[in-house]
Amino acid sequence: MGRPKKSVKMPRLRVRKKPIQRVRGMHDVLPPEMNYWNYLEEIVREVVSVFSFQKIETPILEQTELFQRGTGESTDIVQKEMFSFVDKGGNNLSLRPEGTPGIVRAYTENGLHVLPQPVKLYYIGPMFRRERPQSGRQREFHQLNIEVLGNAKPVLDAEVIFIAWKILEKLGLSKFEIQVNSVGCRLCRGQYKEMLVDFLSSNKQRLCVDCKRRLKNNPLRVLDCKNRRCQDVINDAPQIIDYLCEECHDHFKDVLEYLDESKIPYNLNSKLVRGLDYYTKTAFEIWPVEGGEASSQNSLGGGGRYDDLVEILGGRETPAVGMALGIERVIDILKKEEGKGKDKLITVPKSDVMLIQLGDMARKRALGLINLLIDNKISVIECLQKDSIRSQLKSASGAGVKCALILGQKEVLDKSILIRDMESGIQEVLSQDNIISELKKRLRK
Repeated sequence: MGRPKKSVKMPRLRVRKKPIQRVRGMHDVLPPEMNYWNYLEEIVREVVSVFSFQKIETPILEQTELFQRGTGESTDIVQKEMFSFVDKGGNNLSLRPEGTPGIVRAYTENGLHVLPQPVKLYYIGPMFRRERPQSGRQREFHQLNIEVLGNAKPVLDAEVIFIAWKILEKLGLSKFEIQVNSVGCRLCRGQYKEMLVDFLSSNKQRLCVDCKRRLKNNPLRVLDCKNRRCQDVINDAPQIIDYLCEECHDHFKDVLEYLDESKIPYNLNSKLVRGLDYYTKTAFEIWPVEGGEASSQNSLGGGGRYDDLVEILGGRETPAVGMALGIERVIDILKKEEGKGKDKLITVPKSDVMLIQLGDMARKRALGLINLLIDNKISVIECLQKDSIRSQLKSASGAGVKCALILGQKEVLDKSILIRDMESGIQEVLSQDNIISELKKRLRK
C-alpha cells in the first residue's frame, strides 16, 4: 500500500484593500499641470530679478504663537482655519496659513536687519487653511510672496503692486482689476474705528452673525465681509480715507502718483481693508473680472504695507511692504483666458541632441556618453527604455532636437558613433573622440 499523499495547503487569496486617497482639500499637481507652474515661475524670476529680489525658503511648520501674534488673534485664519497641534515635546505648532510672519521671524532671527536695507525677498510655497474645500479655495494652496523689509518709502508700495501687475500681464492675463486703499496707521485708524463702530452699532441688527462678533473684536473686518446684507450696510459706512492723518494721506497720495506715472490701471476702493490685522497704510487686492464685473471672490492676490509687524514679533521697528499671488488661482485664469502667454508654455524640455542606443552594449555605454555631453554643456535627452531605432527617432523628431547620436554594438566596438541631422536626415560616422567638437561646431551654425 502506497504512502498517503501529503495535503497541499492552498495559499489564501489576498483581500483587495481599498486604495488610499488624498486628504480632503489637498491636491496633486500632475505633469501636464506642472507645465503651467514652471511657466509661471519662469515669468516670476524674470520680473523680480529686475528689482534685485533674492529667493528665500522658510519652514512650513512654525510655532502657533507666531501666527497668533502676527496674523492676529481676532482673524478668521487664527480663530477658525489653522492646522494646529501639540507635538510629543509639548510644543504648540501650526502649518503656516500664510507666509509673511515666517519671513519676519527669519529676518529677525537671522540678523538680516544688519544687511543693506531694504532686504528684498521672494518665495513660492504651500500654505494651509482648514476651510471648506471648493473651487479656488483648497486646504493646501500655494503662493508667490514678495516681501520688502527695511524702508518706508511709498515708491516701494508702488513697486510691489507693479511686480504683481507685470507678472500677470506677462502671463498674458487681462481680465483682472487692482483695488487700492489706505488703512492708515495706529494713530488715525483708532479715530476711524470709533466712527465706524458708532455707525455699525446703529445697524447691528442688519449684520450677519460673524460681523456682530467682529464689531466687538475687530470692526474693520466688517468692511471685508462678503455677505450681501452686510455689504448693503457697508455701502453707507464712513470711509477710512477721510480720516487719514497727514503722514498717511501724503504717503498714499505718493503711491497713487507712482502708479499713475507707471500707467498701471487701478480702482480706488475705500472699503478694502484686507483680512489681516497687521496692515498699515497701503492695502491692495487683485480681483478677477467675471461676466464683465470685478469680483472679490477668489481674489488672485493682494498685499500692503505692514510697518508694525516686525516690532509685534519681537524685532526692532522696521517698515515693510509685501504681497502674495495665489498660484492655483492664477493658473486657473491662465487656462481660461486666451492670453499671449499660452503659446509659450513649455511642454517638453528643449534639447539639442538625443542619444539613440541599440542593444545592451550600447545601452551600457550610453550613460557614460550622456555624462560627457552634460559636462561639455551640450543639452541632451535619451530614450534608454526603448529598443527600436524607429521609436527613438520618432521621439527625437517630436522633441525637436537638431541632431541624433546613434550608438549600436558595432559603434561601441569601433569607438565610433553615427550623427544624424534631424532636418535633412543625412548621417555620417565619427570617432567618439571627435563628437564634442563636431557637435559644438554644428550647434553654433
